[in-house]
Amino acid sequence: MEDTNRPPGKTTIAPNVLVTLTKAAALQVEGVSKLAQLPGGVNNIFKRGQADGVRLQIKEDQRVYADIYAVLTNKVNVRDTSKKIQEAVERAISQMVGLEVGAINVFIEDIDYPENSQAG
Repeated sequence: MEDTNRPPGKTTIAPNVLVTLTKAAALQVEGVSKLAQLPGGVNNIFKRGQADGVRLQIKEDQRVYADIYAVLTNKVNVRDTSKKIQEAVERAISQMVGLEVGAINVFIEDIDYPENSQAG
């Protein structure tokens, strides 16, 4: 007879999964052109919880802390778009993974202007 009261085991989520979810959520926000290269360049590739445009930490309180480095399109409200990025990332982490979010910091690194509108 099978014991149905016993838990099925544990689930472990790799840091890269959280990074992928965070990047996808941020990029889906209207007005986000792309994510920027993290400060520190190539050396960041080998650090866990980091990728282009995203730096994540899970601290002792088991909450996710995210830094997102975004490049926005030129015709958006920066404050509103930043808030939408925070909301989208918080929703993705809490609903899809079930982790609590401690803070989501958004750093606007640049604004994308179409090539033909730049003064030359």
